[in-house]
Amino acid sequence: MTVSAPNRTVLQMCPLLPSLEAGLKSYDTVRLHEHPDPAAFLAERGRGIVAAVTSARVGVPDDVMDALPDLKAIVHFGVGYETTDVVRARARGIDVSNTPDVLTDCVADLAVGGLIDVMRRLAAADRYVRRGEWTPNGYPLTAKVSGKRVGILGLGRIGRAIATRLEGFGVELSYHSRRPADGVAYRYAASAEELAAGADALIVATSGGDGTHGLVSAAVLDALGPQGYLVNVARGSVVDEPALVAALTEGRIAGAALDVFADEPNVPAPLLDLDSVLLLPHIASATHETREAMGGLAFTNLHRFMAEGVLHTPVPR
Repeated sequence: MTVSAPNRTVLQMCPLLPSLEAGLKSYDTVRLHEHPDPAAFLAERGRGIVAAVTSARVGVPDDVMDALPDLKAIVHFGVGYETTDVVRARARGIDVSNTPDVLTDCVADLAVGGLIDVMRRLAAADRYVRRGEWTPNGYPLTAKVSGKRVGILGLGRIGRAIATRLEGFGVELSYHSRRPADGVAYRYAASAEELAAGADALIVATSGGDGTHGLVSAAVLDALGPQGYLVNVARGSVVDEPALVAALTEGRIAGAALDVFADEPNVPAPLLDLDSVLLLPHIASATHETREAMGGLAFTNLHRFMAEGVLHTPVPR
């Protein structure tokens, strides 16, 4: 593939999937993360950059956006885009894309796996065996998964995929979203706190950003209660992390499976020694198949913009 018009530069914000980076070589691409003084570089070379390709974790910060007077498209590698001010971008006439759908299955798989692990304490049992602590008395009893009440916070693509998988476990499903979903038989809860109060396990699958910051509050955790479990495959910002640490260390909830944290890669130290907590390094979409599909969709967005001036999967307005 070649660039459809001359003097139209693409800005790569951060290291990306090797196959996606290979595709970017089809264009006049500059790699901002390799420059020792990005601000000085943009002041000199910002004009003429029409598209930026970035990750969901990095986004395009306001100062970078401001340094790119010709920017018209921001392409995210990832389903999340809260690291970019989309409203601000659109006010500038900049469209924004992400990579929906292609990571839904893997994130849903991991959510269910995390729920099973934390309720049955699989990773903790593995450590127990490895430490040579297996005795005739056996491992302490854990909680059954099948038949439990599971609340899903955020019934979008991923939330629905999680629910579909859990139907096979005979669980009683409920959910909370900004509004009731059409064509869904699961019980709708009017708030996150109401959802937690009626659940044995709460799975967080909502989007990140200002609108959901701290949505899982101390009150929600208290409503979940000492027999309740939390699974978070969304964003660390959705959960009040200090409140969660307190609830776990004080035994006010039974356990948690966490793939995301408020200040990654930093994990709160009190959680590191808790067998009631499964700690994962933000790997919900981290399979070869899904990452390649994400990279392919991100490149499709860029190529279509450069060729046609439109994005393939723009973020919904």
